[in-house]
Amino acid sequence: MGFNQTKEAPLFIGIDGGGSKCRATIYASDDRVLGTGVAGRANPLFGLSQTFESIKLSTQLALEDAGLQASDSGQLVAGLGLAGVNVPHLYQELVKWQHPFANIFVTTDLHTACIGAHHGSDGAVIITGTGSCGYVHVAEKSLSLGGHGFPLGDKGSGAWLGLKAAEQVLLDLDGFGPKTQLTERLKNHFQITDAMGIVEQLAGKSSSCYATLARLVLESATEQDEVAKSIVVEGAAYISELAKKLFSLHPPRFSMIGGLAEPLAPWLDKDVVARISPVIAPPEMGAAYYARQCYAAAD
Repeated sequence: MGFNQTKEAPLFIGIDGGGSKCRATIYASDDRVLGTGVAGRANPLFGLSQTFESIKLSTQLALEDAGLQASDSGQLVAGLGLAGVNVPHLYQELVKWQHPFANIFVTTDLHTACIGAHHGSDGAVIITGTGSCGYVHVAEKSLSLGGHGFPLGDKGSGAWLGLKAAEQVLLDLDGFGPKTQLTERLKNHFQITDAMGIVEQLAGKSSSCYATLARLVLESATEQDEVAKSIVVEGAAYISELAKKLFSLHPPRFSMIGGLAEPLAPWLDKDVVARISPVIAPPEMGAAYYARQCYAAAD
């Protein structure tokens, strides 16, 4: 079946794209979820073609979930919250894209995550997943920190934890670094026996591949492996300092989002943890809210 869109009540789709996956959700005017779809990563820093394909596939799956036709994408107003579009030329490529939607409104995944987390109100947010970054908006002031992409930035992220673990394991295997249980865990993870096996598994791989190792690092740190602990402590210290810089704008709420938000919490400064508030709505709803705001302003 199809649907009839009117100027007064169009359907909006919120799309949240990052280094690991792209999630698209279609919302009714009363915020009911009509359908959701998930596809591969959608970070323009790692390829525009992959980003476009992930957006289209997640949209197709969301339409199917909603009981709509693929052709109905042409009647959706889309809000795209994507990692990487803080790079100006990538933003321009996105807004010039011959997309399948009625209209698109593009911003960063940080911005839409903040909108969703605080239901459109002022606040701050840190994303700690495959990558890491922070954003705060209070009154007319906003500040965006991090989000420089792997391997240049994203300290404290899943990809960063994995990279640091691999570095330490290679030093251990070559006899230049301290012994660590991470060595056996990475060897078992990749089913290899030596340093070059790890190099072969990781050389040239994406941030999401490195992020799969984060769980091993956190488990080893919890078990008091000194090498793993030093990695996690360093990453958590960065995330804590990132939060404190966001707090300089005095946000009324602060939330953390992403797969590492919960496992990193025990390692963060206590004054940061004390300020964490639950997320009110997911990033894809924040993207839909953003599209609604832009659509209304353009009317």
